[in-house]
Amino acid sequence: MDFLPIIKELARTYQGFEAYSSAHIRGLGLLPVQFDVIATLANQPPMSFKQLGKKTLISKSSLTGVVERMVQKGLIATQENPDDARSHLLRLTGKGQTIFEQVFPEQMKHLEKVFEKLSKKQMNEIEASLKTLKSIFN
Repeated sequence: MDFLPIIKELARTYQGFEAYSSAHIRGLGLLPVQFDVIATLANQPPMSFKQLGKKTLISKSSLTGVVERMVQKGLIATQENPDDARSHLLRLTGKGQTIFEQVFPEQMKHLEKVFEKLSKKQMNEIEASLKTLKSIFN
């Protein structure tokens, strides 16, 4: 069971990242799940709910409610999917795009404060190790 320390560190790392990131996002007036959706839809062509689900870190059951509330707030718009009449495409509204343009750069600056403590070599090594770890689960 040599892998248990890896699992613990991975979980602690994610929890630390989530706490650091989420607090800042909330301070900018968004929930972390809203930020995830806005950042995923920004500067992209409209995408299906299924595509959005694959690109975000939000469970399908939670994503439905998140998207519905964001539509109600005027941050996301839906349109018919010309390729599949059973589904709709999602896109940011002008209001959603404006929020993205205000919040995304601020969040990136916030994250940069911690990641700049790592050298480029360290970041490359961490990224490679995480990709290797992910690959064993696929």
